[in-house]
Amino acid sequence: MATVRISVCGDEGVGKSSLITSLVKDTFVTSKIQPTLPQITIPPSIGTPDNVSTTIVDTSALPHERATLNKEIKKSNVILLVYSDPYSYERVALFWMPHFRSLGVNVPVVLCANKSDQTSSTPTDQIVEDEILPLMAEFKEIDSCIRTSAREHQSINEVFFLCQKAVTDPIAPLFDSKDSSLKPACVSALQRIFYLCDQDQDGYLSDKEIHDFQIKCFDKPLSDLDLSNIKTSIQRHLPDSVTEKGITQSGFILLNKLFAEKGRHETIWLILRTFHYTDSLSLQSSFLSPKFDVPVNSSAELSPAGYRFFVDLFLLHDKDNDGGLSPSELSALFAPTPGGLPAQWQENDFPSCTVRNDANYVTLQGWLAQWSMTTFTSYRTTLAYLAYLGFDSSPSTSSSHTSTLEALTITKPRKRPSRPRRRRVPPVSRTVLQAFVLGAPNSGKSTLLSTFLSRPSPPSQTYSPSLQPRNAVNTVELPGGKQVTLILSELGDHEPSILDNAAKIAQCDILLYTYDSSDADSFAYVVNLREKYKDHLDNLPLLFVATKADRDRVRQDCETQPEEYAAELGVQKPLHVSVAWESVSELFVQVAEVGLNPGSAYPKGEGERDGDGEGTIGYWVAAGAVCVVAATVVGIWRRMST
Repeated sequence: MATVRISVCGDEGVGKSSLITSLVKDTFVTSKIQPTLPQITIPPSIGTPDNVSTTIVDTSALPHERATLNKEIKKSNVILLVYSDPYSYERVALFWMPHFRSLGVNVPVVLCANKSDQTSSTPTDQIVEDEILPLMAEFKEIDSCIRTSAREHQSINEVFFLCQKAVTDPIAPLFDSKDSSLKPACVSALQRIFYLCDQDQDGYLSDKEIHDFQIKCFDKPLSDLDLSNIKTSIQRHLPDSVTEKGITQSGFILLNKLFAEKGRHETIWLILRTFHYTDSLSLQSSFLSPKFDVPVNSSAELSPAGYRFFVDLFLLHDKDNDGGLSPSELSALFAPTPGGLPAQWQENDFPSCTVRNDANYVTLQGWLAQWSMTTFTSYRTTLAYLAYLGFDSSPSTSSSHTSTLEALTITKPRKRPSRPRRRRVPPVSRTVLQAFVLGAPNSGKSTLLSTFLSRPSPPSQTYSPSLQPRNAVNTVELPGGKQVTLILSELGDHEPSILDNAAKIAQCDILLYTYDSSDADSFAYVVNLREKYKDHLDNLPLLFVATKADRDRVRQDCETQPEEYAAELGVQKPLHVSVAWESVSELFVQVAEVGLNPGSAYPKGEGERDGDGEGTIGYWVAAGAVCVVAATVVGIWRRMST
């Protein structure tokens, strides 16, 4: 906030103008001053919260000035309400607070008991109990209270500092004074902060973790004596919250509650803002979704730093070291996120879409593959969860934070030149590829996806079609040791809408056409599909896969047999596979290889099939070269003859 605007309100004669002049002059002004002072602005200074400028507006309580008073109240960020005697005190509850409410303003009110020099015989504790606490209990708008004296220059700077702090560090979003408890949103934010600072996830903040937290938030170390005093204060209220292992989460929450009760809510705000919370206790949108644009034909992938973060996260939460994350371990891992698992994961029936162990728990390989797919299909989801899970929260970094953008990288644009030069396409520099698995119902698409995850479907006599889109993601090791993350996508009933969507098609790296080699009607579906969506599908590399090759092969009931059809397109003949064969894994290797080197897998256009395309040009070039050589030979022979 650039400016804090304070409206100083109260009955006539309570000392509003004297408070302002004492602040400006730094002394009590004995001479007569005008009834209502002009507006003054105090520039930012080192002692100002968040270095904001402060505008102070004096007001009049006279009836004929009521319109001006109301206008200034509505423009203010905070109201300083002054009283000085029993009559003006009674007017706080009878007139001023109801009047503020009638204007519909929702700003904090700082209550000031001025002219304390005239009531010096009355103890402050008694005044607080008799006057201030009843008002604060009745009116939640009252943020804080203070006793001042303009004549003795008592607490003059403090009262305006309280006004500034009520705006820059408001207590209302944090603490419910009626129940004397932190509000749920504040507790939730502090629980997430505890999770991020609990580096070993043992449920305690050790001394080292507390020191790291201190450096990160306050940029200065915590002495052993101060740490001991903090633990003693917590133990006094909650004995079991401090152990040899450190401070529990409940102890950490209690510590912040004590800060709020003692009026040190700026300390809580400093903690919250260090961890990117806004004044409404939500995470900053620029933190969850930083500017990150992926160019056309490029894709987003995890960087080495991103993979390392997710590896560490997996190992940290695999408490039983069984190589998989159980439901309880996943629940603990996603505790600092809203709603737990990403919505996209739930739609894909995680963990069934990736690699699992025998207990059906996601493995490290499947965990990394899942995040690779998420980044490829929805990088903004990955960026948000990197923020939720603390990628930027290095333990002892105070002023500079690691950006979540460092966990992602952008691939080089994928080149898809138009005919007739597309067979000269250079290799693709990606490590994550997506293949659409297309084919007739009951052609084995779902079984291929299950086999890809080393989860072959049990034999069944009843065919159950896939209605919803389904993904399967796993890593594939290529000859030479290079690893690629491959996403196989079955489109289900959404196939028509996806194939007719140019943006969806653009995400695909390769088309995998499947047909049942034992079903005579299966391949015709592929031919008709390619004809129906010709404009989109002809622009992608492809592979034909003949499934169920362990059964008797039959002739396909269509004009062109699969081998001839592939030859006309100038692509590789159909690969005959069966999930009953161990060699089926070679199919996924070949899919990945074609995705990385797609040139030879692009189908020829009609002109190229008729000999009018790139192939014909090649023949003419060759013929021209032969003619040139022949002419050269003839010329040399004539010279020799002469």
